[in-house]
Amino acid sequence: MKLDPVTLEVMNSRLAAIAEEMGVVLGQTGYSPNIKERRDFSCALFDGSGEMVAQAAHLPVHLGSTPLSVRAAIQRLELGPGDVAAVNDPFAGGTHLPDLTLVEPVFIRGRRAPFAYVANRAHHADIGGMAPGSMALSREIYQEGFRLPPVKLIAAGQPVRDIFELFFANTRVRQEREGDLRAQIGALTVGRRRVVDLVRSQGASLVGTAMEELKSYSGRLMKAALSKLKDGTYAAEDFLDDDGFGCGPIRLCVAIQMKRGRARVDFTGSAPQVSGPVNANYAITLSAVFYVMKCLGAEAVPPNEGLMRAVKVIAPAGTIVNANEPAAVAGGNVETSQRLVDVLFRALARAAPDRIPAASSGSMSNLTIGGYDTSRGRGFTYYETIAGGAGAAPGFDGASGIHTHMTNTLNTPIEALEAYYPMRVTQYGIRAGSGGKGKFTGGDGLIRELECLVESDVSVLSERRVLAPYGLYGGGEGKRGANYLIRSGRRHTLPGKASVRLAPGDHIRIETPGGGGWGRR
Repeated sequence: MKLDPVTLEVMNSRLAAIAEEMGVVLGQTGYSPNIKERRDFSCALFDGSGEMVAQAAHLPVHLGSTPLSVRAAIQRLELGPGDVAAVNDPFAGGTHLPDLTLVEPVFIRGRRAPFAYVANRAHHADIGGMAPGSMALSREIYQEGFRLPPVKLIAAGQPVRDIFELFFANTRVRQEREGDLRAQIGALTVGRRRVVDLVRSQGASLVGTAMEELKSYSGRLMKAALSKLKDGTYAAEDFLDDDGFGCGPIRLCVAIQMKRGRARVDFTGSAPQVSGPVNANYAITLSAVFYVMKCLGAEAVPPNEGLMRAVKVIAPAGTIVNANEPAAVAGGNVETSQRLVDVLFRALARAAPDRIPAASSGSMSNLTIGGYDTSRGRGFTYYETIAGGAGAAPGFDGASGIHTHMTNTLNTPIEALEAYYPMRVTQYGIRAGSGGKGKFTGGDGLIRELECLVESDVSVLSERRVLAPYGLYGGGEGKRGANYLIRSGRRHTLPGKASVRLAPGDHIRIETPGGGGWGRR
């Protein structure tokens, strides 16, 4: 069966709508502010072979890597009707431990094998480990939290109680985790039902054909986009500040070979994996490449796995871009992923100078705070990635105070933060003048200052505190970020990666980097 263009576009929209509706359900039923307010989750739809065919407009760092989790679940488990698999192991398709992926097969009448799979990934604000929020300054994955290989969370419609109890026993905030986990399960249920409804109304043959043709269509569009770039090899390097334990700067390099509409993306020469938590696993590196290629292909390319058919990724094992077990990886997902995008765009700026922006803030500026809330009589863990400045681009100034590239979350509203946590927001606004100067100016970062009302453990994982976001074609660098502990009115500078204990009345202040400028003034 061959589908005409109109039918194919309608099916593309209907499949994407299923993923979007899953996201609406997850966001509205989530328990924690991290899910309900920040929208730190992603949803996608996969065909019977485990290849992604549609996704919602959620987080790039999740969506480019989720297919590896789905395939890990399919390969290691025999999933039947009513089963739901769970996995967060970074060395089995996951990203970092707080990101829990759930996978459910979709069965239709007359077929014994799954027709499709629905999946979602949500960042749980605490999953155990050495510090509240599970984003501490760690040296190995065992310090980072509860590690879950692909297992059945639900079997034939019944919860596997032992797995649930193990999961809840390894978090500081059981009620919150239970609420978010059930929201994930509910979103899968909606997704499965919508796929079954679509097959019932359109027929399995048409829906299955649409899935295959959409992947082929994306592959052709991506190849056409790459064909517009001049054949050649485009290389670049950039650096992480450090690993938190004295190793730095840490080199990331890439050589992108363009040839006849195909790209070979080679990270050979990047630094060996390090002691600290900034190691990226292969899933993260693949996700960064997926995102950058999608940007090159523009909005016309449906974001499915067909997009990568014209792209080969080489990431040597044992390096910062493909770390081996038991490397610490909590920051690889949030910080190294951003630097991977920076180095990829820097290389592509030579191939497409009229399209590539300067570096954005280059850090998710991760802040986790946890302790015991004496006024509410419960433990708490707060997690947030704080927005920065976007890099300027040909013809455009960069946006200010926005989540860029691999993150697509929201800033926690002040009202929600203060209502839920024993904290007070004492300053929140644009960090004026932090964007790089140029013909087009980089966006400004943010200032977020919080007062802790109870004794709290604080962890910061951030980048671009030593090395500034680069400008392009004569544009200036964005201003570096800064982290401060304010105690008794005195300001103490914190490194980019730190764990500290705050007393009641202490403040933590995060100033995020600005984006680079583009072009000479």
